[in-house]
Amino acid sequence: MSGRILVIEDDDRLAEYVVQGLTEANYVVDRAANGRDGLFLASDSEFDVVILDRMLPGMDGMAVMKAVRAAGVTTPILVLSALGAADDRVEGLTAGADDYLTKPFSFAELLARVQVLQRRHAPGGQVQQAILRCGDLELDRLSRQVKRGERKVAVQPREFRLLEYLMLHQGEVVTRTMLLEAVWDYHFDPGTNVIDVHISRLRRKIDDGESKPLLHTVRGAGYRLAAD
Repeated sequence: MSGRILVIEDDDRLAEYVVQGLTEANYVVDRAANGRDGLFLASDSEFDVVILDRMLPGMDGMAVMKAVRAAGVTTPILVLSALGAADDRVEGLTAGADDYLTKPFSFAELLARVQVLQRRHAPGGQVQQAILRCGDLELDRLSRQVKRGERKVAVQPREFRLLEYLMLHQGEVVTRTMLLEAVWDYHFDPGTNVIDVHISRLRRKIDDGESKPLLHTVRGAGYRLAAD
């Protein structure tokens, strides 16, 4: 599973631990170190889940959450807090949190809760597909394995995200701008051939030796993954 996560946490050491773990789990992660920056990002950009520390300098987590909800943002929020009493948890959940996790916590539990929130709030209320297919190409989002027919395809983490995005938009023309934003989290053109390099490498891995190529270049527009 992948997606874009916002971590609002002032403790640098904890934030780095969470960001690293989520990144390794194939997420794109933004981080804010205080409540005001977190409120700006949560209100201005789209995220799949917001992880919000309750005790923040300047503007605390509860105030951030209330402001986010008042702005009409429905992104699921997971609150992290050292305050673990029942009354504290109830206060957080009634203020707009979708989940509440007490510190200290294990990263495995945090990741599991993030994934549950993602599934619960998937577009259209539908559970995200664990396995994506395009022709005989198969991508398992849980085991992070890719197969073409019976052949296992070894892909790097960035290639996995690139292929996942293409499979989620199979049959559509995907532009370079869309790929830069969704796969590299760039909101500008870096002026490099990073996309060409990754597309070329991915095409070799999934199409070389196959009678029917799946990854196509649409001249002047972008790329298209399709079985037809």
